[in-house]
Amino acid sequence: MIRFALATLGMVALLALAMVVGAPFPAMALACVTVLVWALDKIAALAAPDVPGAEFPAGGGLSITLGLLHFPLLYGGVAVLSSDAPWLDKLLIFLALSLFLGQVSNSNAHELIHRAGRWPRRLGVAVYASVLFGHHASAHVRVHHIHAATDRDPNSARLGESWYAFAARAWAGSLRAGYRAESRLRQGRGVHPYAWYAGGAVLSLGIAAVIGGLAGIAALLALSAYAQAQLFLSDYVQHYGLRRRDSANGRPEPVGPQHSWNAPQGASSALMLNAPRHSDHHAHPARPYPGLQIDRDSMPILPYSLPVMACIALVPPLWRRVMDRRAARWARAG
Repeated sequence: MIRFALATLGMVALLALAMVVGAPFPAMALACVTVLVWALDKIAALAAPDVPGAEFPAGGGLSITLGLLHFPLLYGGVAVLSSDAPWLDKLLIFLALSLFLGQVSNSNAHELIHRAGRWPRRLGVAVYASVLFGHHASAHVRVHHIHAATDRDPNSARLGESWYAFAARAWAGSLRAGYRAESRLRQGRGVHPYAWYAGGAVLSLGIAAVIGGLAGIAALLALSAYAQAQLFLSDYVQHYGLRRRDSANGRPEPVGPQHSWNAPQGASSALMLNAPRHSDHHAHPARPYPGLQIDRDSMPILPYSLPVMACIALVPPLWRRVMDRRAARWARAG
């Protein structure tokens, strides 16, 4: 687990030093999560082994640890951002922490909500609720994994759709679709999960208010918005333009490796707990992240790492020039 632990816990340490000590650690944290990861992705030798079975037990421990560390980092960031710390330190901490929340905490919470145990899943839900996005725990499992690469999934981007149009549609669509799916499943029995998500969001805002008053609430809202935007960028990139065909019975074909985009780069994959190995995750949602694999022959491969593709997605003409032909080729091949 050295690769995963160094990438994720190293960022935790840098962010903690940035908040407690200040310069030069805020700049170092931001440079690490951006420039350093980009540079290391260029080194092919850092690619992950394909079947690291011995890492499974430690993988669960790292995931729980990251889930617990999420909260002091989040509210520590709220405290710094609502304080009278130097403005440059606050700006750098905001950017570095937001990127950590969107790339590491999000990927780890995603891992936790797929675990079979009750407490790991609850920890994942708590992480999402703390950044005001608890409903994703329902929408992802109950909607996305069932309807991915079809028009019934709000989080699968259509060919030609910009990220900006997609994000607005997906946020509202996943909120509604997740609620309907949970309501059908429970049929009025017990407390609706959305009540827990709302309660968690209120609690998180309350903690932020205690820490920094209105400035603390504003800091939490800004961090949450940035983190959520990155989640939607990830969904946009990993399913853009790929669609399941209808079978003879009128139902979509089963989800296959050709219905998700993947990125094999080692450093960014380590930071995001192999989230860029997306096709295998859809094929085996319960498979722990160290065991996710990539088959370059059967799976669509992105031309660049997932963080770089997310940046390209922010410029729609450039994104379409890079991706539309690739998506169309996979649509014809499918």
